[in-house]
Amino acid sequence: MPRLQLKRLALLATLLLMSAAIAQVWAQANMPLASSPSWLAQSPAWDGTYRRIRVPILMYHYVSNPPADADEYRIDLSLAPDVFEQHMEYLFYEGYTPISLYQLHDALMTGTKLPPKPVVLTFDDGYSDHYTSVFPVLRRYGYTATFFIITGMPDHSRPEYMTWEQIAEMAHAGMSMESHTRDHPSLNGRDYDFLVYQLLGAQQSIEHFTGRQPHMFCYPGGRYDDLALTVLRTMPVWRAVTTQTGSYHTTDNALEMPRLRISSDTGVAGLAMLLNTRR
Repeated sequence: MPRLQLKRLALLATLLLMSAAIAQVWAQANMPLASSPSWLAQSPAWDGTYRRIRVPILMYHYVSNPPADADEYRIDLSLAPDVFEQHMEYLFYEGYTPISLYQLHDALMTGTKLPPKPVVLTFDDGYSDHYTSVFPVLRRYGYTATFFIITGMPDHSRPEYMTWEQIAEMAHAGMSMESHTRDHPSLNGRDYDFLVYQLLGAQQSIEHFTGRQPHMFCYPGGRYDDLALTVLRTMPVWRAVTTQTGSYHTTDNALEMPRLRISSDTGVAGLAMLLNTRR
């Protein structure tokens, strides 16, 4: 084959590769907010079968080193970024597949098959380190995760929390951005108007800034009562997670799903023990 023709073929192949790369970047930057594994517009209809599925839901808070003057609560809720990376590496090499709460909900409602060794990654409160330390690691591994946002924090531009621009970017990148109320109050012993303000207000804010109505919820501090449950049932909330310990979920425990707490001293060995929790 003449040398000129070979050069033209090589140039054509290079241009095709470049075009494919550009198309991929453009698609990621302009991904439409349609239904995806990290979000569904409508809940799948229940097929009438009650199911019990074991899926560990990990509960993270801060992924950063606490300041020198941190109190015991800040210290206990803080996981070092390098340890978090070790967690994600462990999940990868042990064959775990992070899924969304939407995928778990679908499996409980319809029997949709989940991948082998599924796990749900949840991050409470919407701290700024979720964007700076967590998000890049998740993208590196191709993982999805659920972030529970206290919407009053970005509303008031609190520097220790993510901004609405960052929250929207993460939603476009395949993360589930869900509600953790407006101001993170206890929901125990509150009246109806207070609950509607905290619950519905947070949902509306997230939908406004991300284009997606959140359907998952996390109780602040794990505190709630029967009235809070009653109000949630009147809203488009499909599943709610608690701070109760456990890894089994059923079709009918939609608003009281247990999780597994990650603390400052949860190393890889501790993570492995949590993932094997059988209650």
